[in-house]
Parts: sequence; structure tokens; C-alpha cells
Amino acid sequence: MTDDDTRSAVYAELASVGAYGVRPGHALITMVEPHPGHEYAYNRWYEDDHFIAGAMAMPWIYAGRRWVATRELQQLRYPEESAVARPVTAGCYITVYWLTEGRYDEHMRWTVSINKRLNRDGRVHQARTHVFTAFQDHEATVYRDGAAGPRDFHALDHPYAGLVVEVIDTESSEQREELLEWLRSRHLPKRLRGTPAAMVTVFRPTPLPGDRMAYVKEVEEVDTRLTLLWFLEADPRERFTEVCGGLDEEVAASGLGRVELVAPFIPTVPGTDRYVDELR
Repeated sequence: MTDDDTRSAVYAELASVGAYGVRPGHALITMVEPHPGHEYAYNRWYEDDHFIAGAMAMPWIYAGRRWVATRELQQLRYPEESAVARPVTAGCYITVYWLTEGRYDEHMRWTVSINKRLNRDGRVHQARTHVFTAFQDHEATVYRDGAAGPRDFHALDHPYAGLVVEVIDTESSEQREELLEWLRSRHLPKRLRGTPAAMVTVFRPTPLPGDRMAYVKEVEEVDTRLTLLWFLEADPRERFTEVCGGLDEEVAASGLGRVELVAPFIPTVPGTDRYVDELR
């Protein structure tokens, strides 16, 4: 293969222009349910191939981490009637990626193209369902310890023991702005104090491109939803209620939205099938 085949000369030109900071301006959050009987095959495909070829090898993704919800963790989710996961236990794997701020459009052009290529080459595992998959724009990060400790751009590399995904819906885009301010200035600083949760990042979903792969459904509630990622220093199997119990009641009491999902996860162990036999 020659330089002409890969157009390598263009890369030097592209690298000399555009944003190249470290802030996680965008995220890809993808929660997936492997079909029954395909759990091991899905885990190996995603970890051995897709995590790299379908994400980390792409331009402007600079961090990524996989998380898993065992049956025990699935049973901790609420509310029982969720607009996100039906049933609420669906989606036992989630992967989160950080994208460089200001590089969303460039990344999307690449990811649509590479996923079409992977699909054409038979490198896409079809026995899975996308429960909650969306690119999202970063809105805020709230830290428990202020300026001390890892920053949000470290969050997917730091060895956090757990992740809790919280999804909140509002009635309008205006109410979402009010909710964001309440979360950032009042609710989260108070809620984080003295807990094993080191930070919460807040994102809002963005529409997927029209030429997305057919197996990824359109993003819902683009104008009225916020996604919160709670990064925990303790295993959520032991400290979940302390950290995230009753979030739905507190949001409802604010009058600014309704919690549609609170779901705890623990990190996968790369290169292994650990936890796969604990999903069902």
C-alpha cells in the first residue's frame, strides 16, 4: 500500500488546523444488550475488535472505557417504568468515549464511513440491541473536592470503581436549561459532599446523522434530556443507595424534570470474559 492509496499526505495538513485541546467537549455513550446466548461472542467482538477499530483508532476520540452491569447491579436500577430502557434491566454493557471539543463534525464524518466499511467487511456483531446510544455535548462537570483530584478528562483513564448513569427528561428546552443550572449550582454539589462519588459530568444528546447505520435508532428527546455520569471511587454494589438512592424523588421535588433511568455499572476487565456469566 502506497501513500497515494491512503492519502497520508493529507494528514499533515489536517493536523495543522482546528481545535486540539484536551477538554471532553463531546461524548459517545452507548448502552447495549447482547442477545441471549451471544454474550461471550459479543464481549469478545467488542473488546477485541470494535472498541479499537470502531472507536479508539478514529480521529478525535482520545479516551474510552467499558462498563458492565451484572444481574445484581441490574436489579438496583430505577425507576421500574423507564423511558430509556424497556425493561429497565436492558443494556448490560455501556461504553463511554471522550471526544475533543470542537471536533464533533470531523469525527462524525469518519465514524459513519468506517462503520459502513466494517459492516461491509463483516466485522459488525449483529446479535445485539442498542438500548441507549447517542453522541452528546458536554454541559458541565461538578467535582466533589473542587480543584483537587482527577479532572473530567482523566475520568475514563482513572481507575474508578463504578459508574452510575442517570437520565433526566424535562418538558421543554427552556426547562432543561433551568434543570442544568439547578444541578450545577445546587443539587450536585450538595449531593456529592462526603460520598464516594468524585465527580458528575453532564451531557445533552445530539441527533445522529441521517446516514447512520440502520441498527442504531434515532436519538430521542434531543431537546429535553440530560445525561449524568457519576464516577464512583467505591463499588456500587456496596454503596449505590448511599450515593444515588432517591435521585428521582429529589428531581421530582424540584419541579424541573423526571428521572427516567438510574443505572450502576462496574468496569470490565480488558482481555477477559469476567462478569459475562453474571449477566443473566
